[in-house]
Amino acid sequence: MSETIQSVKGMNDVLPDEGPAWEFFESTVRAWLRRYGYRQIRMPILERTDLFVRSIGEVTDIVEKEMFTFTDKLNGDVLTLRPEGTASCVRAAIQHNLLYAGPQRLWYAGPMFRHERPQKGRYRQFHQVGVEALGLGGPDIDAELIIMGARLWRDLGLADIALEINTLGDIDARARYRTRLIHYLEKHQDLLDGDARRRLHTNPLRVLDSKNPEMQAMIEGAPKLLDDLDEPSLAHFEAVQRLLRHAGVEYRINTRLVRGLDYYNRTVFEWVTTQLGAQGTVCAGGRYDGLITQIGGKAAPAAGFAMGVERLIALMAGGSASMPPLAPDVYLVWSGEAAELHAWRVAESLRDAGVDVTLHAGGGSFKSQMKRADGSGARFAVIIGDDEAAAGQVTLKPLRDQQEQTRVRAEDLPALVAR
Repeated sequence: MSETIQSVKGMNDVLPDEGPAWEFFESTVRAWLRRYGYRQIRMPILERTDLFVRSIGEVTDIVEKEMFTFTDKLNGDVLTLRPEGTASCVRAAIQHNLLYAGPQRLWYAGPMFRHERPQKGRYRQFHQVGVEALGLGGPDIDAELIIMGARLWRDLGLADIALEINTLGDIDARARYRTRLIHYLEKHQDLLDGDARRRLHTNPLRVLDSKNPEMQAMIEGAPKLLDDLDEPSLAHFEAVQRLLRHAGVEYRINTRLVRGLDYYNRTVFEWVTTQLGAQGTVCAGGRYDGLITQIGGKAAPAAGFAMGVERLIALMAGGSASMPPLAPDVYLVWSGEAAELHAWRVAESLRDAGVDVTLHAGGGSFKSQMKRADGSGARFAVIIGDDEAAAGQVTLKPLRDQQEQTRVRAEDLPALVAR
């Protein structure tokens, strides 16, 4: 007997019992994005590898270690399953000239892929919702993106999500800071791990993001980027904070927050929780004004964020979020040849009226079918035997309260159930 085929490590199935949480999350997110005027864009999950090397940065964990990359056997193209969505979204905006029509507020959702060590809240295939504001350079859009997040947590019924913000300044400020930081790290080389030594001269800001506990005291003593910021960057950051305070959004400035992608500048932020262990970041983003040029487009400002769907759903499951059960309005029970044909007609008439119906399949006695009806979570059972079929009627039985069952005309049923 051949071995049972299992799913690929770190790529998980979402089973039917988990579906209601995903549907509740997705419908809440769609409504939330409509309220802010963001429009959906859909990009392919497969892109040319160079897109991510150029945008994310060659000396990053994602590009160096985590991308699923392969060579197309037909034409030799080097391709990668997308590890994040921003680069793909910007590529699509450039390719299709979206910015010629003015600034764009866009969102997307779908799977991303990173070859990481699977653990709770970290998978090799994971899902994100991404939000990108292209062509908008002011602090107002940075604040909007953050305030949007605060509203979504309320809409989802989530608590214990805290906001951390920082600013990375512009290119000149980062260049000055980079020189000071390298000088500091060189004096503490004996404390650096292998990753930090490798990045010391290529991407020293990423050393600040290290989670190595043996390096934390040394990192805490490192120079602060805020000390090198130019006046426009400081004014931009202060304007963001002023808008957040006005909106009543609490935050903490985390000077070690640098984000793991090279394309960020000025405002960066993370929404974090203590409820998910090591994988505490549920949403993160910031401003990336140079990315459009980096990928080959005409210079334009941009900002955005992405949220981890699996992590937020785990937070919903462990907290106070209220998810309505996914259940039909009606479970339709029938027995008899004439009853079966009548049941099909009744089910379709209910669906025409916008009622969710599960039509029993697989036979069985009325008793066993009623057990299925009760287990389905439906509000009503509609019962049809040959007698009801002959009379053009049905029996309507409430399943979630103590009301009596009643026999009604089939044509009256849709309005009765809908009401």
